[in-house]
Amino acid sequence: MSEAAARDKGLAFDTHFEKTAGWYSSLRVGARYSAYKILVENGTGHILGAHLIGPGAEEQINLFAMAMGAGLTANRIKGIIFAYPSYASDISSMV
Repeated sequence: MSEAAARDKGLAFDTHFEKTAGWYSSLRVGARYSAYKILVENGTGHILGAHLIGPGAEEQINLFAMAMGAGLTANRIKGIIFAYPSYASDISSMV
């Protein structure tokens, strides 16, 4: 879901955004442009939307889709220990 769609539905949410070119997962492959924007619903912690650009985005978006489909909250995602270094290990820092 986009920010505009969430606002149109009257949802209250926080937007987590950061450029990640300085993160190890981007630095190790020489990516100059990478970032994320994650929408987290206030109160419930549900992930409303995930927007990713950069290396590993195809892996990360699948994990976000699975988490959203399973109803995992941002706090539950933060508690998952992913193998490091991997693009998946960045997810807990995004929420």
